Amino acid sequence: MDLKGKTAVVTGSNSGIGLGVATELAKAGADVVLNSFTERDEDHKLAEDIGRTHGVTARYIKADLSKGDEARALIEKAGRCDILMNNAGIQHVAAIEEFPTEKWDAIIAIMLSSAFHTMAVAVPMMRQNGWGRIINLASAHGLRASPYKSAYVAAKHGVVGLTKVTALETAQDPITANAICPGYVMTPLVEDQIPDTMQKYDMDRETAIKEVILERQPSKEFATTEQIGGIATFLCSDAAAQITGTTISVDGGWTAR
Repeated sequence: MDLKGKTAVVTGSNSGIGLGVATELAKAGADVVLNSFTERDEDHKLAEDIGRTHGVTARYIKADLSKGDEARALIEKAGRCDILMNNAGIQHVAAIEEFPTEKWDAIIAIMLSSAFHTMAVAVPMMRQNGWGRIINLASAHGLRASPYKSAYVAAKHGVVGLTKVTALETAQDPITANAICPGYVMTPLVEDQIPDTMQKYDMDRETAIKEVILERQPSKEFATTEQIGGIATFLCSDAAAQITGTTISVDGGWTAR
């Protein structure tokens, strides 16, 4: 897999899945643009470290993806976007009647509307360059629902639909658009939840993971950020040139039920 000469923009990529994807794309030779809403020395250092380790150009660009103009400006500032990975996301859990309006608005903006805005700027760039790969991070919750996650489920279902529309609109271009739908992935955020789960249910670590956190994931194993990055890299390959408008589940069998 050789992505030299390609530039990948990965939103929400200073940790977790986004960072894993950016790292795997850099390993394949792509120049990468990292992004989050913070502006810290460590954000820029993270990009510098990836660039130095993998011999690519790596930059960090701050953008608050809850704001459409900043989402669009991210792609414009990148200057080139051959590979777009829309990954940024947040979560809030509450019953519909108690769900804060501001949380609903933020989740939809960051996880769904931002993907529309970044793609609207990136697709013309890809057409001009004669090649493009759009990879949207959806979720098992883009295919299945869970209670108390109305905004998250709505946003992820929306991402799947938006991906399909984009694939149809670019079907006769050398551009593909697909959605990756992970179940539970081992990230720093998930790792931080394990001790609280152990305490809440009075369980040891292994039991808390398998019986509570991974209750709906039949494999009883987390996916890894490297695996998500590997799938994203595959979708950029020539072998995946006719894979477009689809979802790829990485959920240990969750959505097979």
